[in-house]
Amino acid sequence: MDVRQLRHFVAVAEALHFGRAAARLGMTQPPLSQSIQALERELGAPLFERTRRSVALTAFGAAWLPHVREALDSVAALGGIAEQIRLGHSGRLELSFVSTADYSILPMLVSRFRALYPEVEIALTEATSDVQIAALREGRGHVGIVIPQEDAVLPAGFAYRRLVSEPLIAAVPESWIVEGRLRVEAGRLPPEAVISSPLIVFPRPAAPSFYDLVTGYYAARGGTAHVVQNAVQMQTIISLISAGMGIALVPASLRHLARSGVRYLPLAGEAPQLETGIVWRRDDDTPTLENFLRMVESVPVLAPNA
Repeated sequence: MDVRQLRHFVAVAEALHFGRAAARLGMTQPPLSQSIQALERELGAPLFERTRRSVALTAFGAAWLPHVREALDSVAALGGIAEQIRLGHSGRLELSFVSTADYSILPMLVSRFRALYPEVEIALTEATSDVQIAALREGRGHVGIVIPQEDAVLPAGFAYRRLVSEPLIAAVPESWIVEGRLRVEAGRLPPEAVISSPLIVFPRPAAPSFYDLVTGYYAARGGTAHVVQNAVQMQTIISLISAGMGIALVPASLRHLARSGVRYLPLAGEAPQLETGIVWRRDDDTPTLENFLRMVESVPVLAPNA
């Protein structure tokens, strides 16, 4: 069966007269009758009871009619659905992100995009920068929120846009401050207190830029980072700090991750700046991605206060 036959059936069912139904369809009666007969043969049951004076739906035809109307309504809606997909007002956006973005730029971007395009499904995946770029290179996902590697060259055909630049602050066990183990000056942690404390940090293979930014802070001040634990999740790092295992240098936006037993302190002097941005394939013409990138263009680069 085809859509044309279904429309013929509905027209006859509503008119209960082959002649009037044919006139409404802009055709003659014989081909309409042949179309209905072919449909009945395909279905294996009559749709109408016919006499010389009347036409009536069979019980089977009456039960099938609402399903046919629903199917035709769906077909009629396909053009509008296609238009929504073509414009990026419907469809799917696959967005990956580093864990630090969950406390800075990610909530705002997702909230703004949902407000602009409520019919688009947003699929979120948390992953380190290297994993995101590898996935995008393989054609998986549309856009990633990453920490760019300094002086690293993106794969051919990739594009990058800076989103956020924020200072690092110290996340420290609150008990160390209470016990006097850490010296705090005017609400800030001096370099010597940082250098002398055991460090919890992302492993370098997973986040080379972040790792180098943190260890570079030590080297620039004549010290060496004493790494006691690596962790790839910010939540894990903060949990280890709460347990008194060490301190961490984290983005200022991580203050939004409140945890009992953890204190966030600005660094005394000039603090390292962590950059976060988005990366995508230049040849990806997915409409939802194009709308996301257009929205991002209206987002100013943020620089949270220390």
